[in-house]
Parts: sequence; structure tokens; C-alpha cells
Amino acid sequence: MLAVREIDPQVYRGLVRNGGLVCSRVRLKQSDLLISACRDLSREAMPLVVHYRGQIEDYIAVNPFFLRSMVPVETDEGAPEIVRVMIDAGAKAGVGPMAAVAGALAEFVGRGLMESSPEIIVENGGDIFFHASSRKEVLLLAESSPLKGLRIAVGPTSSPIGICTSSGILGHSISFGNAHAVMIVAASASLADAAATSVANIVKGVSDIERGLDRAREIGTDGAVILASDRVGAWGRIEIVG
Repeated sequence: MLAVREIDPQVYRGLVRNGGLVCSRVRLKQSDLLISACRDLSREAMPLVVHYRGQIEDYIAVNPFFLRSMVPVETDEGAPEIVRVMIDAGAKAGVGPMAAVAGALAEFVGRGLMESSPEIIVENGGDIFFHASSRKEVLLLAESSPLKGLRIAVGPTSSPIGICTSSGILGHSISFGNAHAVMIVAASASLADAAATSVANIVKGVSDIERGLDRAREIGTDGAVILASDRVGAWGRIEIVG
């Protein structure tokens, strides 16, 4: 699978080697999910995408600050679970809740599909919900970097994890940094997504790589990789294999 953000999905998904899993694609408005499982789960996945996207959209209609805020917002115990998870992830990472939206949608859809497949990987715009019983590799793409990309191994997981990526150079997502790519591994895709944004915001160049890794630790993630120019920094649950 791949960890990448805001590169044409037709480009990076063309590199996917599914390792015996069946890939299916589910699209709704801006959401474009690639689901890898023991069989085609598109039929089961679509109602989940509709449900969770709808909950986020309905909440934004009543609470427009949720969409606009680039800083943490107050907890709302009356909000749907996916909204509360996004708020919590943003608070831990020091960013707005929408920084977690792609990871949260991948996570909630992935959890909803776990009973249908012993292995399930949901990729949403480069943000990944990952639950696999065998070793896999992800490719961290950074087309604007001299390094281009890194292969990173992910071992079998007893419980799901999130693998999410942000860039200060690629894509239309707001970032205040200049990192070519920041990949975060965390216990949830929601937290990994928000943390990737937070770390990418503070990496202006090579001299900020160590500060970015420290920030990933402070947030409570399990690992991080930072690409800035021709330099790589890594910490935690990361195995770079090529």
C-alpha cells in the first residue's frame, strides 16, 4: 500500500501490489477510498462512507467553526463519535479537527469492515487504516524531493493502526511548513492524520527535522518519518527498507 497525500490517485494506486488482497474502490463526493481485503467489500463499504460523511457534513452545517478552525475546538459530548474523535485528535496534535478528517473516515469505514475480512486496509487520499496479519510495505512518495520515495515495512498488527502523510509542498491542504513529506504511525488513523499535519507545520527545512520528531513524540504517536530536501529523519515504529 501507499502513504501519500494529494498526488493523483491514478498515479500512486498504479503502484499498489495487493499481496493477494482484493482491491475495490468507493467514491462519494470528495472521498475516494481504496479498500484492500480478502474480497471485494465495496458493497459493504458504501453505506459506511455515506453514514460517516453524512454525520460530519450535518455537524458542520450546524457548527461551521468545526470546518474553518485551524486550532483545537472544544469537546462536544453531543456530537457523533466520528466528530468527537476528530476533535480529540486535533486537540492532542494542536490543530483543527478537520486535519483528521481523511484519517477518521478511513478509520471508521475500516473498523466497520473488520468483521468481513481478517485483513483490511483502507486508504483515503493517502491516509491509511491498517489491520493485517502479515508483513506489508508502504511507499512514502515525495515526488518533489531528491529522494523521491522510501519503502517502509509494517509488521503484522494485533489491533488496527493508522499511517498518514502530510506535505508542506504537495497538494492543496493547508500547511505552514515546507517538508516534502511527513509520515506518522499511530494507534488510530485519526490521530496519525492530525499529527502529520501538526509535524509538517513546524518543519520549514532540514534544521527542523529533529524538532519535528520531538513533536511527534509529544503528541503520543508511535513513529514518524520526515523528508526535507535530501535528508531523512525517523523515530519509533519505523523500519525503512529501501
